[in-house]
Amino acid sequence: MMAGRLFAIVGPSGAGKDTLIEAARDRLPDLVVTKRVITRPTKAGGEDFEGVTEAEFDRRRDAGAFVIHWQAHGLSYGIPASIRAELEAGKTVIFNGSRAALGRAKAQFEALEVILITAKPEVLASRLTARGRETREDIMQRLSRADMSVPAGLPVHRIDNNGALEDAVHQLVTLLGQEAFAPAQSSLS
Repeated sequence: MMAGRLFAIVGPSGAGKDTLIEAARDRLPDLVVTKRVITRPTKAGGEDFEGVTEAEFDRRRDAGAFVIHWQAHGLSYGIPASIRAELEAGKTVIFNGSRAALGRAKAQFEALEVILITAKPEVLASRLTARGRETREDIMQRLSRADMSVPAGLPVHRIDNNGALEDAVHQLVTLLGQEAFAPAQSSLS
């Protein structure tokens, strides 16, 4: 049994997941923020991630270097197996995940908690445009897939990130800083 707490933060592109994670890291020095491995060039910017080639990603996946991996938006994503040691050491660990991979994550980590970050479509569109990584067509496709649902049976904490950033940061830091939390089962519609 793992002594630490594990959180997967999920939500549509542009909801502010990376911004909130960085703010939580600044306020909670013991928080372990897992760096994802992504088949995207590191120079693409955005979150702090390790960019690798498809071949390197496949080699690591086949060697068991990831506890969870998935594909989205034409890229491969992996969560390093090193999170197991952090959890065993009693740390609070957070990773930027995918709703599609939550079932696999829960199968490996029974105590997994999900943090769903939401925002209105117009807010998402504005943020995606501002980051400058996608074409307008790509943004419209992302928005059409901006499903806010999470698989049933998972403990879900919902944070609305439409308003002042500090409000959402406060909610996240409060949640991550709690010793124990029994979240309500969410049936998001």
